[in-house]
Amino acid sequence: MGNQGKVKWFFLTKVLLVIALLTIMTIQSACAGTASAAGTGTVELKLAHFFPATHPAETELVQEWAEAINEATNGKVVITSYPNETLQKAADIYNGVVQGVADIGLSCFSYNKGRFPEMEAFEQPGIVYKNSKVASKVAWEGIKELNPKCVQDTKLLMVIATGPGDLFTKTRVSCIEDIKGMQIRATGITAETLELTGAVPVGMPQSEAYEALSKGIAAGNLAPIEVLKAWKHAEVTDYLTRTPFLYNNLFYITMNLDKWNSLPADIQKTITEVTEKFHEEVGIGLWDMQNEEALEWAVNEQRMEVIELTQEETDKWIKAVEPMIDKYVDQTGETGQRAIDTAKRLADKYNNVY
Repeated sequence: MGNQGKVKWFFLTKVLLVIALLTIMTIQSACAGTASAAGTGTVELKLAHFFPATHPAETELVQEWAEAINEATNGKVVITSYPNETLQKAADIYNGVVQGVADIGLSCFSYNKGRFPEMEAFEQPGIVYKNSKVASKVAWEGIKELNPKCVQDTKLLMVIATGPGDLFTKTRVSCIEDIKGMQIRATGITAETLELTGAVPVGMPQSEAYEALSKGIAAGNLAPIEVLKAWKHAEVTDYLTRTPFLYNNLFYITMNLDKWNSLPADIQKTITEVTEKFHEEVGIGLWDMQNEEALEWAVNEQRMEVIELTQEETDKWIKAVEPMIDKYVDQTGETGQRAIDTAKRLADKYNNVY
């Protein structure tokens, strides 16, 4: 080999040696990082929901709850929120939690009609809830009492309710005849309820309702008053008809069962305690606070007209939707009847408390 060849071979050897050393250092660094992460015992959880990032369900419920758990576990549990359907569509969230796409999910039982039969008892028309605190207490206590099989494929952490909802429309609705043939956005039980009034339900999650209302795909919405501001529906509707006997909607926060079972017992205990405290102090009244603020904004800023039905007219609406509970019990049998009885008993109890 000539001198020139020896020089080339020397430099090539040096280059290969440097590459080998860098590779070893990279591997060692990665291993050290993994060992460090494992040593901290940090549990990172992804939470999927459909509310906008500015909605109180994100800012006051999810974020504050996640922070409280992180603090109570000394930083061992980190929950990262994915709002606005960035991880899963609203109707896919429960299945996504079961399958592990998300570790935790927040959504509505009503987006998966028929899958949660006992939950539907708490959303039936004709059962009166004064506010969201009453509806939330009734639902959570009732579900724990019934222990329904339909939610045992996840670890159910919290259930809260909107309480009574109302009708928001583009044209005036002051009697039941006014709603006949009108296309109203609704989901689950509320869709069936609206059919009994003569309306035409349009099934879609809340996240799609603004566009549907603005484009005329729907002429109204049946929902809690909070959507008027939080989802800006007062911008695309003009009338609010008070119909609290038509609506109640349940939200869940639930965790993948395998993920839950993998947590140490002390972490499980801490999460349970923090969640129960947070449910009582924040969750059950979340919609009452939003509803009051949204009504004031809709009336004062958007000039929305509020319509109160006469007692005679209210009786007509209630009579029209009476068959819902009978149908529900016919379909669900003894299980459904027990759930209805539980909902009514607890509603009587908590309507006198809140």
